[in-house]
Amino acid sequence: MNGSVTVLATGALTTVQDLGRPGQAALGIGRSGACDRSSYQLANRLVGNPENAAALEVTFGGLRLRANQDLVVATTGARCVGGFVHNAPTSIPAGYELQLGTPVSGLRTYLAVRGGLMTDLVLGSRSTDVLSGLGATPLRSGDVLPIGDPYLPPPGVDVAPVADPEGGSVTVRVSLGPRRDWFTNQAWATLVGQAYIVSSDSNRVGLRLDGTPLERARTDELPSEGMVRGALQIPPSGKPVLFLADHPPTGGYPVIAYVDDHDVDTCGQLRPGQTLRLHP
Repeated sequence: MNGSVTVLATGALTTVQDLGRPGQAALGIGRSGACDRSSYQLANRLVGNPENAAALEVTFGGLRLRANQDLVVATTGARCVGGFVHNAPTSIPAGYELQLGTPVSGLRTYLAVRGGLMTDLVLGSRSTDVLSGLGATPLRSGDVLPIGDPYLPPPGVDVAPVADPEGGSVTVRVSLGPRRDWFTNQAWATLVGQAYIVSSDSNRVGLRLDGTPLERARTDELPSEGMVRGALQIPPSGKPVLFLADHPPTGGYPVIAYVDDHDVDTCGQLRPGQTLRLHP
């Protein structure tokens, strides 16, 4: 091992995440993993880790860590006030206390440490799944996180030219879902024509979208079927739920559309109150 970091404060929610547990949905096990995979993988690349190394996902800042030896770290995703250079590898000395303030825009910040976090594996992943409870519990003050030995060379990059998450209205791409025919043509026009507001009742499982309810063409019951990240499921309220990383592996409400997989990363950075438009 290459040492450790000590958690001094966690903010609203900080979890260990990697690329999750793919391929186990038939066993009732969701994938989980980072909500914004692009930012998470960039953080690992910047410190010379494999792209699936475990890192921290910090929700709305507030994280404080103490380095217990010299480290190389990088933050990506939501840029937090304070701290150090964002989207860039940074060396910090032993004893240094790293603190992430409130993000300027976006919701989730990824912190990678060269060598990766070596918390316990659960079914092949170190990710915390907040829906199923698999993986370690969210971080608590006083936790000590072990760090592995690096085995890839440093990338030789000073800074990655990556834009910050959008802070205003966001538009994402959608395609027809398997239960489009369960909704009227007017419902589809409403889905792709209105501006939804991201509800405060949103989390790593999914975004609840407030807007005009969608009218069903069929009102009978649907047997549970497999769900994937990016599915727009319509519960009886008629208001969409956009599934994120910790979505259930099955669901019994009809899926009217899917958000493009790359754009789901963008949705993982949306804050409550932001506007989301769905473009076919």
